Amino acid sequence: MAMALKDRILSALEHNDKGLTKREIARGLSLVGKNKAGLKEALSALEEAGKIERQDKRKYVIAGRLPNVFVAEFFDTDSDGELLARPADRDRKTPPPTIILAPGEADGRKGAAIGIGDKALIRITPDDQGYSARIIKKLPQNHVQEQRLLGVARTVRGGVEIMPSARKSRHPMVLRPLDCDKVEDGDLVVVTETRERKYGNALVKLVERLGDANAPRAASMIALVEHGIPQSFAADEMAEAEAAKPATLGKRTDLRTLPLITIDPDDARDFDDAVHARADTDPKNQGGWIVTVAIADVAAYVKGGGALDRGARKRGNSVYLPDQVVPMLPERLSNDLCSLRPHEDRACMAVQMVFDANGSKRKHTFMRALMRSHARLSYTQAQNAIDGKPDETAAPVLEGVLKPLWAAYATLKIARAQRSPLEIESTERKIRVNEQGKIASITKQDRFDAHRLIEEFMVSANVCAAEMLESKTCPLIYRVHDASSAEKLHALSDFLRTIDIKWAKGERATTKRFNTLISKT
Repeated sequence: MAMALKDRILSALEHNDKGLTKREIARGLSLVGKNKAGLKEALSALEEAGKIERQDKRKYVIAGRLPNVFVAEFFDTDSDGELLARPADRDRKTPPPTIILAPGEADGRKGAAIGIGDKALIRITPDDQGYSARIIKKLPQNHVQEQRLLGVARTVRGGVEIMPSARKSRHPMVLRPLDCDKVEDGDLVVVTETRERKYGNALVKLVERLGDANAPRAASMIALVEHGIPQSFAADEMAEAEAAKPATLGKRTDLRTLPLITIDPDDARDFDDAVHARADTDPKNQGGWIVTVAIADVAAYVKGGGALDRGARKRGNSVYLPDQVVPMLPERLSNDLCSLRPHEDRACMAVQMVFDANGSKRKHTFMRALMRSHARLSYTQAQNAIDGKPDETAAPVLEGVLKPLWAAYATLKIARAQRSPLEIESTERKIRVNEQGKIASITKQDRFDAHRLIEEFMVSANVCAAEMLESKTCPLIYRVHDASSAEKLHALSDFLRTIDIKWAKGERATTKRFNTLISKT
């Protein structure tokens, strides 16, 4: 029975290049009760036998299996002088198969020459010796950077030890004597290793003292340091930000009289997008709507290749933590010039979309514009106003702005129902932490039509952006959902049978079917 289970596991993994978690294997093989209890033992046995291995700690894959395209490093040559490659990520326990660079790929005729120690993105194909590799792109050599380590200072006889915060390293480090007077027992510190000690515990030097390791902000500081998230901006970045001036009309389209409004969470600090809707007066589009979505025009202040642009590329995005926000751009931009604050002129990128009475988009127009938000509302304020309870901020825009927005949204919902996208409504909860770092309250976050309205308008705007970029043949990345594998659909069908819900295995898995299923559960 045990061997049969191992064979079934191997068969499942053979048909799934991306790997499967233990839970996915159990579902795919319909393992329940005693059979499921033996899964862990079977996986361990296969792993010890070298037939499977873990990928990303959670997923199991066939040992030695490689994707068709990956980053490789060239480490040696074979007896014929051909370069040998191996995956640059060598976390796997089993040795990779032989990968030989195809003749003519290393001499630079297709780009930069390749040698031992280089890294490249390669494409492999199976051959008699293992795999033959072809170069897609040589990768630049990374400069060796000083590794920053995070730990807690502990006073010991004769000096100070630094206990690493990372779980994977539990060996204490020794703080060099020169820095011992700069820290106190229990301090959270950032250190780097020195090259002064070859044996024993690593000798480190102090880089930064972050304060009490038990302070409420300590957890956030640990996360920021361990993930290498910059917490300050370089002098040239700050200089560019401070030199930025509010945008003027110039060649921009003037949208300042259009009553655009922002609708955001109650605690939002910056306001990135604004919306407006009005009935289309074109007699050829009776019942149609013109919807405008505007976002802050960051490019008005961040010039390509400049200090702010280079810094933003490194950060990638703003980081939101329970007690702080680490912005991608200095606050002069993120919370001021690039925030669509009410009653202030702001540079924006806007798209005007024309929809027919059935919610189908007929056309759209992009423009760089100058706008002035007419109101800053929260989702709660907007929803309360529509429900007949407007406050002093929402009341002035109820008839002229909010009601047309909701009417336009009702029209777009007709087209949405025809598309039948996957509808997964999950409940969010907000955790409030007090000044001592203790949880003060946990509250359920209500989800309103106001949330869905903004989401629908933003999705429509993004579709327009994708269509425009496609028309300009610009390379872009789509966010897509892969189709479910046959194994997962079989596992789903078997599970649903246990709760008396039928799912025919042969039928096509569509979002409409999934929505019907969700409504039953």
